[in-house]
Amino acid sequence: MVAAADSLVWELVKNNNSFMRKKNGRTARSGSIRFSVERGNVMSRSTYKYSGLANSKTIDIAATDDNRAVLTVKTKKASTSGKSGKAGIALNKDFRRTEKTIKSQATDNYYRPDLKSAALAKYTTVYRSNRVAKGVKKAVPVKKGRA
Repeated sequence: MVAAADSLVWELVKNNNSFMRKKNGRTARSGSIRFSVERGNVMSRSTYKYSGLANSKTIDIAATDDNRAVLTVKTKKASTSGKSGKAGIALNKDFRRTEKTIKSQATDNYYRPDLKSAALAKYTTVYRSNRVAKGVKKAVPVKKGRA
């Protein structure tokens, strides 16, 4: 794969790619929202800042099959190799230690400090859903509204 500038890659993929999901708003005022489901996109939004395709440095947090979490970052060889260009870090300690790991991977080595809060928010939701899946905590019931 040929190395290209991040901004050039974003200009090529921002309007059309296979990972884009467009959701129309309920009213004309709310407009439509563009989501993206590619790996490396920590917020699942189709923007340059969060794009896993266009950025050479990405952070992603995902749940595994055994109800744990994994932190994935792109490595130096990611631009020339496909799937082998990612490093996974298991997040299987308690919440505070895992939070420290996420912060250190994002900010301490100057990787992507702008994604620190987004990565922590994503880990919080993954952690909460894993606790429900393990049966440690009960699911929060959905409020029905007026009937």
